[in-house]
Amino acid sequence: MDRHICLIRHGKTAGNLLGRYIGTTDEPLCPAGIRALEGIRIRDVSKIYASPLKRCVQTAGIIWPDKTPARIDELRECDFGEFENKNYKELSGNAAYQAWIDSGGLLPFPGGEDTESFRSRCREGFLRLVRDMEDNEIFCAAAVCHGGTIMSILEKWGRPRKGFYDWHVENGSGYWVTVPKRWDGVQAFSSWTLLDNIAI
Repeated sequence: MDRHICLIRHGKTAGNLLGRYIGTTDEPLCPAGIRALEGIRIRDVSKIYASPLKRCVQTAGIIWPDKTPARIDELRECDFGEFENKNYKELSGNAAYQAWIDSGGLLPFPGGEDTESFRSRCREGFLRLVRDMEDNEIFCAAAVCHGGTIMSILEKWGRPRKGFYDWHVENGSGYWVTVPKRWDGVQAFSSWTLLDNIAI
């Protein structure tokens, strides 16, 4: 039997509102982020997984107040190093930032996480999630995580193939993905559906 997983980006934080690179900064949802999530209910799922960062755990608690999420450390957001908790205006004139922009976001973050290492980590976290679903005979679940995490997962297993940034979703939105039966981690997803304001 196929497995269905809702990948949801956490609600907005104060840093998100200011366009900051919020990775390891463990800030909570802002009041506007909380209000935007209130009233959203996803179709019933058997288990919730989440990044351990506050904004994800808090988002999970708002959408599924009766469930405690299982935390998967590998699903956390990227460490943006010197760019952490700054926005493009504050980084204007920074040579390292300009070099990163010119590379199309492919260079490692100075003092932070290497791009490929980050994406591989996120994918390993997703594989852990699927293995847990298999071990516990779970067929419908949700994972509350980060934009970069979701983009890493869909870049690897979404079809037709798209670039990392093409899978971007806004806060409080995400994708339903269908993982085929006896998934080996090599096959693409059976299907995916973009969810805009996922109140379904």
